[in-house]
Amino acid sequence: MATQVLAMWERLRTVPGGPRLFSFAFSRRAPYFGSIRPRFVQVSPNFAALTLPKRRAVQNHIGTVHAIAVCNGLEAAMGALAEATVPAGKRWLPKGMDVAYLAKSTSDLTCTAETDPAAWTAGPDVPVRVTATRDDGTVVVEGTINLWVTDKK
Repeated sequence: MATQVLAMWERLRTVPGGPRLFSFAFSRRAPYFGSIRPRFVQVSPNFAALTLPKRRAVQNHIGTVHAIAVCNGLEAAMGALAEATVPAGKRWLPKGMDVAYLAKSTSDLTCTAETDPAAWTAGPDVPVRVTATRDDGTVVVEGTINLWVTDKK
């Protein structure tokens, strides 16, 4: 059974302006994500991707995308993936994030989140691999966000 997030993505992804509307609605549901203005490009079970635009509001003192803004983008991608993937009757919570900063974030970024399908049934610990990549293909941040997946009460 598709979750509300996945069903909304499937409805809107092919409509003109639909991905932008989805991104806005997703950010309204979790308002902190609105600070980075994510633009989702794919939401599916076990994978999600978004673009994090480089703009003044997310830059640090040296003019690159601030590390915490990047982590916010990675968490938004992970959240969309988790909502699109979590089995019926289960719920998820982030347990922690372990990331490495590898290069300067000097352009718009593509933030991706990916899981192995078997992890959702083997849990309760579900590792989500996350990556932020510059326009030129350089990986600027990579890591893991660990989820705790349990039965709904």
